[in-house]
Amino acid sequence: MKPVAAIVGRPNVGKSTLFNALAGENIAIVQDTPGVTRDRIYADAVWLNHSFTLIDTGGIEPESKDIILSQMREQAEIAIATADVIIFIVDCRQGLVDTDSKVADMLRKAEKPVVLCVNKVDNFDTQMADVYEFYNLGIGDPIPISAASRKNLGDLLDAVTAAFPEDNEEETEDERPRIAIIGKPNVGKSSLVNKLAGEDRVIVSDIAGTTRDAIDTTVRYNHKDYVFIDTAGLRRKSRIKEEIERYSIIRAVTAVERSDVVILMIDASEGVTEQDAKVAGIAHERGKGVIIAVNKWDLVQKNDKTIYRFTENVRKTLSFMPYAEILFISAKTGQRIGRIFEVIDMVIENHSLRIATGVLNEIISEAVVMQQPPSDKGKRLKIFYATEVSVKPPTFVIFVNNKELMHFSYTRYLENKIREAFGFRGTPLKFIIRERGEKD
Repeated sequence: MKPVAAIVGRPNVGKSTLFNALAGENIAIVQDTPGVTRDRIYADAVWLNHSFTLIDTGGIEPESKDIILSQMREQAEIAIATADVIIFIVDCRQGLVDTDSKVADMLRKAEKPVVLCVNKVDNFDTQMADVYEFYNLGIGDPIPISAASRKNLGDLLDAVTAAFPEDNEEETEDERPRIAIIGKPNVGKSSLVNKLAGEDRVIVSDIAGTTRDAIDTTVRYNHKDYVFIDTAGLRRKSRIKEEIERYSIIRAVTAVERSDVVILMIDASEGVTEQDAKVAGIAHERGKGVIIAVNKWDLVQKNDKTIYRFTENVRKTLSFMPYAEILFISAKTGQRIGRIFEVIDMVIENHSLRIATGVLNEIISEAVVMQQPPSDKGKRLKIFYATEVSVKPPTFVIFVNNKELMHFSYTRYLENKIREAFGFRGTPLKFIIRERGEKD
């Protein structure tokens, strides 16, 4: 499981600039107005031989100072709850301010590694005296950087990766399937965990976003243990929609990272929404097995076409994951809850299914005969052979004469043929196209 580093700091100290510099691409939108961070809030980063997930906790800056502080508290809480290491960023030009000290107090109590980084240090000779002022925070050595001009980021990354927890041997031996339950606030994630566990393990209430923390619950079913990761957010005072959405997405990222299979819960009474698609995208990008659980199905007025129409709607909105299994359940009444375990087992099996190279190439040869590969300016794509190189998700390398000729649509055609032969229900498939000369 990849470690997580979260960037925390008050508005306008350069959180998003640092995030983009470390993630290596302009992912968040950065402007000079405080609090305009939008868009992507997580990225996969690599430093030397460490790969980790980076989270930007930036947010919206409200007018009142009290609200800034309460939001800072929430940002720090979310970072403390989800991150292995916290990058606390302060502003050298503005110097040490009261909010910095208050955040430092919170981080100190959290007992998580904190890397203090002093941003906007453009001249290391003349500004070091200002950097030393931050020793007063009492959370370790300040590391001077300039996120905008990418100065000294190596030292910062060395400190961050050095603070990551060492791989716990016990955890690698833990063979139990891990299932993350993700979805919008108030869709019934905790109710589902309670029903599966047969007891009230998670605080449930009708106010959106009231679950205290991500909680792991072990459920035994048919002599087998399953670990369910509930991703509902922290209890929040602020009712700012974007903030709640942001936090639930951060939660989802860290839980998905730790899981084998993801259950995306959708509210049957609301239908599938754009935010569902955003959260589903996280699981898809990370190549996890996916089950879509349409909850509160007992509340929907039905006729003989209801399931068909709803399924069509889900497939349309989540068109990037046609492989996902769909279940219609009610966490409250327990309707079809037992089916969840069967489907989880099937998805886990497919997620780690290996196909023999000979059999795989037979399927591909047949597919090529049935539909000629694309050609361009008299050159036709030739497929030499294919092999499965890894599982979770099943990953295939296809060797061809010319990568340019391998259109996305043809890759998708081959994927469909492989799925027809082997099923692979509930799991994404990954394809890597490599070129080799005919003489090789």
